[in-house]
Amino acid sequence: MLHFNFKSGEIFISKIAFGRISNINLRRITQYGSIYSNAGFMGVPLTSALFGNSGVFFAVASLAGFNIFSWTHGVSLFKTGKKTTDRWQNFREIILNPNIVAIFVGLLFFVASFQLPGPANEVVKYISSINTPLSMIVIGNSLGNIKINRQLVDWHLWLALFFRNVLFPMIAIMVLQLLTISGVALYTTVLMAACPAAGLVVLFTLQAYGDTSPAVALMSLSTILSLVTIPLVFALMKI
Repeated sequence: MLHFNFKSGEIFISKIAFGRISNINLRRITQYGSIYSNAGFMGVPLTSALFGNSGVFFAVASLAGFNIFSWTHGVSLFKTGKKTTDRWQNFREIILNPNIVAIFVGLLFFVASFQLPGPANEVVKYISSINTPLSMIVIGNSLGNIKINRQLVDWHLWLALFFRNVLFPMIAIMVLQLLTISGVALYTTVLMAACPAAGLVVLFTLQAYGDTSPAVALMSLSTILSLVTIPLVFALMKI
């Protein structure tokens, strides 16, 4: 419910800020890019590295919320202009999304106190240990595609970047602290919120046959600047 309120507020703010952009491609990219962070590909590995299994436990809640909103509201942003939407198809995409399936399976294991057999458990550990470096390699490859051009000076992209990297994480901090949430739960949720723009913004733009240059620029700049903004957000949280 808390994540639902967060995302609803972010959607409302982004709609006001970017909803009237005449360029439909830029409008889609700025709205999606400002709302949705790289929670799964970057957030979970960072959470695991910093807070261990206890952090990942809290991170899955944010990840589940991300997938539900991304495959409903996020997809709808890139279907603007279509009169009908196959709601059953959207629901099916949510339920069958590998991240959602993995979360449900993990929750079942947790509730049932079920432990994988020795060999299977070792395989899972080995896979989890390479998750962080692999994600960093893929992100680095994406950053290699960035080009300095006129797309980087569009003020809408910089505003979306500010929303994604600074404003929305700060709002999350204020709300969580008002609710007296602290410790690993607070740090994990803030870290997931402070992650840079989701790489899906590029994929969804491709699927909508739009120009991916602004999407790549936003994702790349957001990722590069997150090296500064994530520590800044955590520093402000401790003031």
